[in-house]
Amino acid sequence: MHRYGAVLLGGTKIACAVGEGARIETVETFPTGDPTDAFGRITAFFTKAGADIRGVGVGSFGPVDLASGTIAKTPKPGWSDAPVGPELSARLGVPVVVDTDVNVEGLGEFAFGAAQGLSTFIYLTVGTGIGGGGISNGQLMHGLVHPEMGHIRVVRDPSKDSFAGACPFHGDCLEGLASGPAMQVRWGVSAKELPPDHPAWELETDYIAQALAAYTLVLSPQRIIVGGGVALTDPAVRFFERMRHRVQAVLAGYIQHNTIVQGIDQFIVPPSLEQPGLIGGFELARRTLER
Repeated sequence: MHRYGAVLLGGTKIACAVGEGARIETVETFPTGDPTDAFGRITAFFTKAGADIRGVGVGSFGPVDLASGTIAKTPKPGWSDAPVGPELSARLGVPVVVDTDVNVEGLGEFAFGAAQGLSTFIYLTVGTGIGGGGISNGQLMHGLVHPEMGHIRVVRDPSKDSFAGACPFHGDCLEGLASGPAMQVRWGVSAKELPPDHPAWELETDYIAQALAAYTLVLSPQRIIVGGGVALTDPAVRFFERMRHRVQAVLAGYIQHNTIVQGIDQFIVPPSLEQPGLIGGFELARRTLER
């Protein structure tokens, strides 16, 4: 079996790994920092690992220019136009392919986790930001650009929610209303500090459910996997239970498929892998090199 490298480039931390398939041999995590620091630490990890790898798959915060492997315009200081793919390939001497973090995490679940055997599914993460990707007809979701599922509009009732949203581009888009930072701004504490009976959770699951219903109507996925720190919160919040019920309410019986009507617990699920992004990175590199 060939070995591959994986890098999960997040807004606050970076994880690097070496392995193959679903097996992670070695992993290291460190703060993201600026591009110069990040490239240096990533290079040092693979040099120290002494790994004979065929290539590296990178899952990055977005937006990403998929053709060039660079970060596009981003509010994260110093990272706009950062040449992630070209720089790491030059440093490591192997092919490096870059995609969005959510697409790569979804790819990991597709190959070895909760999306095995499916042809079309969505992977959504609700955390520092909200992003979505996945597989359509067996292929990663690419088109004009990569999906930007966190920036769709959802219905906000001003009589129930006066918060104008935290997205610097759209205000009260999904990410502007339901991401971790949006919850922090709105309630004055982080999501993990909110008690299970706090009204925040009713709003949160409603906004996410509106989006999931829209994705279902447009893309007709066989499953929706929802991850991220906000979604995978204290079980007492009953996040998935609330969200599933609300999705059924928003769809209002329009889709009469047994998966929605009776099997919603298996339609909207959490990730099954502990490290889907790193495993997805191995798979991204493998698929790209074996084309």
